[in-house]
Amino acid sequence: MQDKIAIIGLGYVGLPLAHAFAEKYEVVGFDINQDRVDELQKGYDRTLELSSVQLLEIKEKIAFTTAVGDIASCNIYIVTVPTPIDSGNRPDLTPLIKSSQTIGTILKKNDIVIYESTVYPGVTEEVCVPELEKISGLKFNEDFFAGYSPERINPGDKEHTVKKILKVTSGSTPQIAQKVDNLYKSIISAGTHMASSIKVAEASKVIENTQRDVNIALINELALIFDTMGIDTTEVIEAAATKWNFIKLTPGLVGGHCIGVDPYYLTFKAEELGYKPNLILGARQINNSMGKYIAEKTVKQMIAHDKRIKDTNILVLGVTFKENCPDMRNTKVVDIIDELKSYGCNVDIYDPWVDKDEPKQHYELEGLIDDPFKADKKYDAIVAAVAHDQFCALSHEDYARISTPEPVLIDVKGIIKEPSWRL
Repeated sequence: MQDKIAIIGLGYVGLPLAHAFAEKYEVVGFDINQDRVDELQKGYDRTLELSSVQLLEIKEKIAFTTAVGDIASCNIYIVTVPTPIDSGNRPDLTPLIKSSQTIGTILKKNDIVIYESTVYPGVTEEVCVPELEKISGLKFNEDFFAGYSPERINPGDKEHTVKKILKVTSGSTPQIAQKVDNLYKSIISAGTHMASSIKVAEASKVIENTQRDVNIALINELALIFDTMGIDTTEVIEAAATKWNFIKLTPGLVGGHCIGVDPYYLTFKAEELGYKPNLILGARQINNSMGKYIAEKTVKQMIAHDKRIKDTNILVLGVTFKENCPDMRNTKVVDIIDELKSYGCNVDIYDPWVDKDEPKQHYELEGLIDDPFKADKKYDAIVAAVAHDQFCALSHEDYARISTPEPVLIDVKGIIKEPSWRL
């Protein structure tokens, strides 16, 4: 009998994965959000990861549902729910726990539950599996089994799609590890890497983004130092990058669902075990401070240009966490906006990738406007915060047309030719 797969959670990770598996397997996509399921059934993906054509391609092989009974006939459950942090930067495992409890109500003998959500080492076997056992009444590694294969989705990237990114796999027994590896190998053209244990696989995921976070924090701190010295950081990086082993990164905001969140899962577990991860926490502090710093530099540039601060009009271009993507999760552009508002500035936000109603699901954002380049309003300062293609194509004349005389142009992403200040 061929495996029947249930994908639990149809967001940026789950939906592309469901699409990939549906090309070879019968798949049921489960989500608790009825609006999301309704949209997918109509062939629309609000994350823009899949086109209507792609959804129609697999319409006959995948069913979208909010009914738990519709996934009861599956024998493989793949959990792709969010793993956020709370206001104190502590892991919030609620979505994982609730998903495990839901699966537990329909879990059968010989079923396999695979987790893809980013966690600290130990969560699958120490947090999720006990929930499965408690609800189902079945015994782990006798009646049912588990696996872990960390997600490697890059939102907005149409080149490095799910099938083209090598996948780490693992299982709760050697036999299950091989089955999980074979399962993913059947759809991942880039291949797989089978880890020796679930904990190793969990650890491998959480350090991917922790390493990147620390590296970006170094570049951000260097940018702050060079800014104080009056040296162009971009020129410094270009010069340093002439050496073959220099890691070329650029300073900027670190948001999103991964890099700005995952390190806290590792630091939480380390501190719970009595180890203080100073380097990782220091990197987080630097990266979290960049929005405030950019806002302060904007205000200082306005003062230097003899512009008033209170009640002045400022335009922020872009509010998503990365370019060419509607994803607003943990976007740090809001830090710039909030800080500017604290000075009494009037802030308008323009982002062609964001539905004007969408931010209400994430932030209490006000000021989202239609295309300002087609309006008559003038701005004393413009902050280019996200490098959407639409913004990269803007000329100095475009900025001048919507600005007061001697505009202040703040360039966060290196897309303005002659900015007043560049990070």
